[in-house]
Amino acid sequence: MMLGKYSFGVGDRFGRQGKAQLEAVMAAGEQGLDITPVWNKSNREHSIIGTRPADVRREADDAVKACGWEGAYFVDADHIGLGNVDAFIESSDFFTLDVADFIQKGSPQTDVEAFVEKYARYIGPLAVKGIDEQFEITAELIRAAAEKYLVAVKEAGRIYRHIEAAKGKGNFITEVSMDETDLPQTPVEMLFILAAVADDGIPAQTIAPKFSGRFNKGVDYVGDVDAFAREFEQDLAIVAFAVDEFGLPAGLKLSVHSGSDKFSIYGPINKELKKFDAGLHVKTAGTTWLEELIGLAAAGGDGLDIARRVYARALARMGELCGPYATVIDIDTTNLPSVKEVETWDGQRFAATLRHDQTCDNYNPDFRQLLHVGYKVAAEMGQTYTDALRKHEDIIGQNVRENICDRHIKPIFFGDSAT
Repeated sequence: MMLGKYSFGVGDRFGRQGKAQLEAVMAAGEQGLDITPVWNKSNREHSIIGTRPADVRREADDAVKACGWEGAYFVDADHIGLGNVDAFIESSDFFTLDVADFIQKGSPQTDVEAFVEKYARYIGPLAVKGIDEQFEITAELIRAAAEKYLVAVKEAGRIYRHIEAAKGKGNFITEVSMDETDLPQTPVEMLFILAAVADDGIPAQTIAPKFSGRFNKGVDYVGDVDAFAREFEQDLAIVAFAVDEFGLPAGLKLSVHSGSDKFSIYGPINKELKKFDAGLHVKTAGTTWLEELIGLAAAGGDGLDIARRVYARALARMGELCGPYATVIDIDTTNLPSVKEVETWDGQRFAATLRHDQTCDNYNPDFRQLLHVGYKVAAEMGQTYTDALRKHEDIIGQNVRENICDRHIKPIFFGDSAT
């Protein structure tokens, strides 16, 4: 089972927009771009919404049938570990092995020294195709990488073999994820992480590193774009080098856990993909849920009333809702409108404030981030919310398709500018 060169992971909190999401991918296909769709949902999201992994499989299968999709597609058990993977095994065929919590746990010294000895052949200047400067590799650099990452890689191996025992070898896609940590991995660290992945027999098809800068949920990248571009370029080169050096799967590619809407780095990503003729997996966050709110607001009437209520309740429970996402949001509370003010807005004003269009004077990234983490409020509305999604399916679907295709797929893979 192999992932396509380009793949796009879409989150869908409430599992109602699978068809619209797939239509966005198909629109790219009509322009000559072959993208493999991957539906992803984490254990945390399931627990908040009250859904199960089987619901994501059903959503994907139904969308594929409705759209007549004939290509490959996958269902991703997003950010799982040994403690929760069993619930996903039957329904998923893509597993994101999240081992960030095992970084810097301290490897046994015998394992570290054995790793240093095995890769001592790289000590000295190292040239990697596609990178102008050489890396100066020392035993100390190899040892530091082993001490920092060996335990995490071995945990990924344990999770992988647990899944393999249940599903069989070659029957699922494996991603190793180390993005949810404080410090980015350097290119040299990435090289030796991939060496360890190969040593542990993990047939990883994607690797999700931590990049520099902030990847806050649902808003643009915060950081030095030029520095990110250099880092991304070097990581692409390291991945290609590691495939040949360590015998990793030929289709191994970077996975960017974007948090969605990182418009300012989409241009550099596109440039480097073309330079290396490299593949890419992009995993978005739950901005489809925000497109639902935008559609409801734009519909007016009961739709706008629901959108206003979600904001009012999210504002009142901001601490509770933001807590689990504290490291990936950055809200200036002084920039949040009062409930009284929002009650005066019409649907177009609410939608414009929430929609991620940086050319629009009404766009408010703080408002957007709060609502991004406020999906628990909508979940608690139960049928009131889901009935509204059905009622206003057309306008919501249009927003979902345009968001994925025009703001994400086109700038990343075609090089078009995003709003």
